[in-house]
Amino acid sequence: MSLRINDIAPDFQADSTHGRLSFHEWIGNDWAVLFSHPKDFTPVCTTELGYVAKIQPEFERRGVKVIGLSVDSVARHAGWAADIERSQGAAPS
Repeated sequence: MSLRINDIAPDFQADSTHGRLSFHEWIGNDWAVLFSHPKDFTPVCTTELGYVAKIQPEFERRGVKVIGLSVDSVARHAGWAADIERSQGAAPS
């Protein structure tokens, strides 16, 4: 299955750094940007998420939610978020 910009992504449930979520329920009536990463701690993904964390207020001002997904565990995500903050100057929320 391929997705294109503006397609409706399939719903899914996942454990997250904010607890268990259902993707469509989490989005609600807002827009969303979904980042899919192959693995935590990858250099390009780290800089990408660091930059997005810095401009997060602009996404919020426009009613856009941002979520990042990877194959790693929630515990590993917490360590990665700390690494992103340390190396990029902003932590993803």
